[in-house]
Amino acid sequence: MAKQKRKLTTAEKAAKKRRREQYMCVFLNGKQKMVRRPQMIDGLPEEEFVLRNADPIWLHENGMWEYLDGGA
Repeated sequence: MAKQKRKLTTAEKAAKKRRREQYMCVFLNGKQKMVRRPQMIDGLPEEEFVLRNADPIWLHENGMWEYLDGGA
């Protein structure tokens, strides 16, 4: 008969939860790797949030000229 798995302690559960919130699994070169999750603001990736909420002056001041509209 196989040996039963032991239950995780409270500290181990908390560490696992923290790890899952900070990292995600991706496949690189056929191997599974843990990489940091992209930063999110209000459920949107950081860059998309900036693009939705920034005005042209702010984009210009911060050197994000590629995101400026040509006609505006």
